[in-house]
Order: sequence, then C-alpha cells, then structure tokens
Amino acid sequence: MSVESSLVRSARVQARIIGALLLREIITRYGRHNIGFTWLFAEPMLFTIGVLLLWTTVVMHQTPIPVVPFTLSGYATVLLWRNTISRCGDAVEPNRSLLHHRNVRVIDLFAARILLEVAGATISFMVLALILGAIGLIKPPENIMLMITAWLLLAWFSIDLALLIGALASLSETAHRMWHVFSYLFLPLSGAFFLVHWLPRHFQSWVLLIPTVDCTEMLRDGLIGISTHAQYDAAYVVLFNAVMLLPGLLLLRIVARTVEGEG
Repeated sequence: MSVESSLVRSARVQARIIGALLLREIITRYGRHNIGFTWLFAEPMLFTIGVLLLWTTVVMHQTPIPVVPFTLSGYATVLLWRNTISRCGDAVEPNRSLLHHRNVRVIDLFAARILLEVAGATISFMVLALILGAIGLIKPPENIMLMITAWLLLAWFSIDLALLIGALASLSETAHRMWHVFSYLFLPLSGAFFLVHWLPRHFQSWVLLIPTVDCTEMLRDGLIGISTHAQYDAAYVVLFNAVMLLPGLLLLRIVARTVEGEG
C-alpha cells in the first residue's frame, strides 16, 4: 500500500470517528425529542435575540452607528469564542471510556466539540443576519469577504484557546474553574460592546493586542462599513493564532499520554 493511499485511508477513518462523535455529542446534549439538534443554533439565537432587544431598548438613541448590526456582530463573536472554549473544558472526562477504542484519540474528542460549537455559532449568526436583513433591521453587508475572513480568524483563535484551556483543564480541574471566572472578566475587553475609536487614544494600541478586538472590528467593518474609523490588524491575528496553536497541541499530546481509557 502506498503512502498516499495509507494517508487517505487514515483520513477517512478519522473522519468517520469524528462524525460518530459529533452524532453522539448531539444526541447526548440535545436528545432525540422536540426540536433535537436544532437547539445547536436555536439556543445561541435566543440568547442573541434577548441581547438585541435589551440593547435596542437601552441605547437606540445613544450611539452614532446602527444598534442592531452592532449588537448582532458583537454578541455573535462572544458566543463563538466563549462556547467553543468552555465546551472543551470537559471534553475528556465525560468521554474517557471512549478512549478504550483503538482508533479514538483525545484530539478526536476535542475536534468533535469544536466543530459542533463553531457550526452552532456560525449558523446562528447567519440565520439571524438573514432574518434581520429580510425585515429591514440591518442592511446588506458592505464587504462579505471581509466578514468571512474575520469570522475564520476568530474561529481559529477560539480553536487555539479551546485546545489550550481544554488540555489544561484535563490535567487540572482548577484550570477549568479559573477559565469560567476569566471568561467573564475578559468579556468587557473582547471588543463585543465597543469600537476601538471610542477609547482614549493611548488605550487603543493596547486593546488591539487582544485578537478578539481585531476580529470584531474587522467583522463590523465588513457588516456595517465603519472603514473610516475601523482599526484592526489581520496579519497580527494570523501570527498570534499561529503561535498560540503550538502550546495547545503540545499540551494535548501530554494529555493523550497521561489519560487512559476505561474499559
């Protein structure tokens, strides 16, 4: 058997494993009754609608930019990074028995949860944007490719942190608990509820070191068209994500070596 055919066969096996883990995760989490897996994107949609209603009521006349697309883009980014990272905090322990199967690896458990959360946040954002656009509450995007780029970069950032935090949580329960606290403290700094140019000038360069801020600014620039005052650096986010991927993968290898499947 050639090296190429062996790689293709291995890829197919891993794809089937991750697919099976995805189905298991959906059934375990949402069940087979009522609307079932639709909760995957319906739940984040309901959260976003609640925040939209609150912000529209409170700040409709207090901001120079459209409140609905501003809030939609901001809270959608929060759901993407927070849900993806948080779900991976306990990816190993509930599924430890699955590692008894020869072809199931720790990284497969993470991959299934990451795909599920990224898909849920993405579908939620797309469906809400289409609905709000259809009823005239938001205008068509100014630059759809810029939006896609921002979303992919933010998803990459979320994957990096999901691997890192998830691996640390598998090695120490304290890390999992600390992340929940940190995620709430990080929320006001994530860029979801402000634009960089609203901040004092001497703070702007510092806050742009946070990748979620750059991604959110980029997403809003593509959605609303705030190019006259949008501030972000896509190259910096790419570099940050590439560097942050390495420690997550290394820690995941340590977890794979220390975690044993239960028979």
